[in-house]
Amino acid sequence: MTRTVAVFGGSFNPPHVAHQLVCLYVLEAYAVEPLVVVPTFRHPFDKDLAPFADRLEMCRRAMAPLGDRVQVSEIEAELGGETSRTLVTLEALKERLGDVRLRLVIGADILPEREKWWRWTDIERLAPPIVVARQGYPRPATTPAVELPGVSSTDIRGRIARGESVAGLVPRSVAFYMAEKGLYQ
Repeated sequence: MTRTVAVFGGSFNPPHVAHQLVCLYVLEAYAVEPLVVVPTFRHPFDKDLAPFADRLEMCRRAMAPLGDRVQVSEIEAELGGETSRTLVTLEALKERLGDVRLRLVIGADILPEREKWWRWTDIERLAPPIVVARQGYPRPATTPAVELPGVSSTDIRGRIARGESVAGLVPRSVAFYMAEKGLYQ
């Protein structure tokens, strides 16, 4: 039987507790394993990001409590290029993983933007999306009514810049790393 691998890509700028919850939810609610977390190398919509090495390390720290069921991949850095393209990443993962089915994990907040994505219909064909409901965004009828907390990396960066606490919003290991590196200040 061919196994199904879930792929959860994003900026992870920084990764937070809702990202952890998404991973656990998908692993428990869908017949997938492992779940591969893929931090974007260069954002296709020109978002300003912390250095890739820092976001990769924060993802590793955030996902460590989930054990071997979650793998953090640096495939987008290995692929290089001007910008990260989800389809290119998925095709490269499929080639490396061999005989697997892929599913792309996305939040409901991404759905309105999907037509901006390069070759979205090819992405859907290669890795049918698992859509996770997100607080404050419409939930498609086919998405289970499980809504994850509305934690936002944008809010977290703003809080850090203002000198406010991010306790409870990011894993402690990520909070320590951000403070040590002076990220988002």
